Amino acid sequence: MKILLIGASGTVGSAVKAELSQRHEVITIGRKSGDFQVDISNSTSIRKLFEQTGKFDALVCAAGSVNFMPLADMSAADFDLGLQDKLMGQVNLLLIGREFANDGASFTFTSGILNRDPIRTGASAALVNGALDAFVKAAAIELPRGLRINSVSPTVLLEAMGSYAAYFRGFKPVPAADVALAYAKSVEGLQTGQAYNVG
Repeated sequence: MKILLIGASGTVGSAVKAELSQRHEVITIGRKSGDFQVDISNSTSIRKLFEQTGKFDALVCAAGSVNFMPLADMSAADFDLGLQDKLMGQVNLLLIGREFANDGASFTFTSGILNRDPIRTGASAALVNGALDAFVKAAAIELPRGLRINSVSPTVLLEAMGSYAAYFRGFKPVPAADVALAYAKSVEGLQTGQAYNVG
C-alpha cells in the first residue's frame, strides 16, 4: 500500500511509521519536515500536497493543534486554532483527498481522550475531539467507492509524560507503539466509522 502519513516526525507519527513501514510504502509529511510538506489548516496547501503525492491507498493524520488554556480566559478566537487546524484540517484532508484516493482507500484521523475524560484547560481539545469522532461516524455512511474512515483516540502517551504529567494526574499513559497498533488496525483492517479508543 502507498500510505500518506501526516505528522510523521511527531511521537505518534514516528511510531505509526515504524509499524506500517515494515509492510508498506510510507510517504512522510510534516509542516516543515518529511518527504512533502503541508499546512493542514490551509486548503490550498492540502490540494498542493495531493497534487504532488498523487493517488494513494491510505492517509493517516497524526497532526493537529489546539489551544490549552483555562475556559475562564478563553474567547471565541482562542478556539479558532483547534477548529481550523485539528478539526477542519482533518475534515479537509477527506474532502480534498477523496479525489486522489484509490478505490477502497482509508482515511485515519486523530482525536483524543479529552472529549471522554476532560481535564482543566482542555475545553478546546474536548470540543474538537468530539466533533472529529462524530464526523468520522457520519462520513463513513456516505463515502463512495469503498472508501473507509476511522479515528484513533489515544490517552496521554508514556513518552509525553515529561511534559504533560501535571495535566494528566491519575491517567494511565500508553506507549506510542501501542497507539500505533490502532492506526494499523484502521489502515489494514476493514472497519469504517470507528473511533479506536486507546487507553
